[in-house]
Amino acid sequence: MNPGSPAGAGAGIDGSGTERVRCLLAPNPSLMTLDGTNTWLVAEPGSAAVVVIDPGPDDEAHLQRICSMAAGRGQRVADIVLTHRHLDHSAGAPRLAELTGAPVRAVDPAHRLGSNGLVAGDVLDSGGCELRVIATPGHTDDSVCLHVPADDIVLTGDTVLGRGTAVIAEDGSLADYLDSLRRLRALTEETGLSALLPGHGPLLADPAGVLDFYLTHRAERLDEVRAAIAAGDRGPAEIVARVYAAVDPRLWQFAESSVRAQLHYLRRVGELPAEKAGNGAASGRPSGEG
Repeated sequence: MNPGSPAGAGAGIDGSGTERVRCLLAPNPSLMTLDGTNTWLVAEPGSAAVVVIDPGPDDEAHLQRICSMAAGRGQRVADIVLTHRHLDHSAGAPRLAELTGAPVRAVDPAHRLGSNGLVAGDVLDSGGCELRVIATPGHTDDSVCLHVPADDIVLTGDTVLGRGTAVIAEDGSLADYLDSLRRLRALTEETGLSALLPGHGPLLADPAGVLDFYLTHRAERLDEVRAAIAAGDRGPAEIVARVYAAVDPRLWQFAESSVRAQLHYLRRVGELPAEKAGNGAASGRPSGEG
């Protein structure tokens, strides 16, 4: 919901990537999807197979373009992988599986096609290079990132965006999200990552700077919510009006959900009293961003 961009945000999305990873931008731009969903094709140069990450919406032209890019390189689609269940990433997966015969791998069993899911520590090599699965719940409870060691990059789904900051969805958790950001920050230190490749927006060439920005932003938002409560604001709508006053009003519905996530977090760590039974006004999990 932050209108600014984290350090390292570049320009150009469609066709961008690394030696082993290429982006095809889905035609679904919006306030929440930025330029659209980034579909990533991952393969070792010269490989006869490719892995498709997040096929995006159920858009026939986009799915046919994925197939054409693979065929143009003499590759078959060996696996379809979902970073999380949201429809702007997953809705096209069943149709792409129909077009290619490839299984769909996901944490959420409801979105799998085939016998294999995704678990932290899994290593996928059907594209000829390693894709290491990192559990990064927070945006959703089924979110994962994918580390490509050969290119020193991580595909982040919606855990990190190319512009602005990510949502905490209804089935997400701010506490889990902070842990996931710290996990990615530690990986950056351990491996010297060169870039983050997000599910929306441009490639990010300063992983450490981006992740520090995200962690700082979350801490600042929590402080702002604490200050709003101290000033007498109680419900999420009142807090949004104060904390998100400079944000596009069209995004306030998502900001209100984000405030619920922050209130939930502050209760969880004992800074606010527990929600009274039957009072759902401020106890729900968010579906928006902040």
